[in-house]
Amino acid sequence: MITRDTAALRRITATVAMTLVLGGCTLDHRGQSGDPSQPPPGSRAQAGPTASAEPPAECPTSGVRIRSTGGDAAMGLRALGLELVNCGEQPYQLNGYPVLHVFDEAREPIMLRVVNGAKEITSGFDQPPRQVILAAGERATAVVLWRNLVTDSTVVATNGEFLTVAPAAGQPAEEVDPDGPIDLGNTGRIGVSAWKKADPSMPVPTRPAPPPAPSAAPSSVSPPDSRL
Repeated sequence: MITRDTAALRRITATVAMTLVLGGCTLDHRGQSGDPSQPPPGSRAQAGPTASAEPPAECPTSGVRIRSTGGDAAMGLRALGLELVNCGEQPYQLNGYPVLHVFDEAREPIMLRVVNGAKEITSGFDQPPRQVILAAGERATAVVLWRNLVTDSTVVATNGEFLTVAPAAGQPAEEVDPDGPIDLGNTGRIGVSAWKKADPSMPVPTRPAPPPAPSAAPSSVSPPDSRL
């Protein structure tokens, strides 16, 4: 005859035995995961990728990084914003215009006349250069301008695909995104404004400031330029 105490003892023993069996199965399952060092589920090491941004690109030896901030087009006038950032640890001095080189789809240089101040292309960007000193992390801006005009049907229109920009003559150049073709028509010229210090309180622009509105709508075809 099995007493009540004996039956209770058997139930407790069976429960303990089942717990040990289940615990053993759990350990064996983890051991078959293929990596004995794998942290348990829900641990911090198994969490998904963090939201931290990728590390910034390495700063060039020149101490500055140049990029485009996007293009704008209106009535045949094109504008491409440029931004130079002092990514080094020392102050960086500017006093002049960016140096531009345009290349075709085969990366062959296109012979152009660069107009400092863009005064032959449009108004509002012809302020003379001033000395700019950028502390670490500060930035300067400029604008590249050109017109998509065909003034002579016998001259093949020019389209640039690549653009390099240097902070000044004799300085290393960087390739920047022209945000589309540099469709110069057959004008043979491109303009650029002087570097100016960006207001640190202003957000980084994604597009250049739009060109000033002309006083009168320009003709779609301009007379030949004798200076070309």
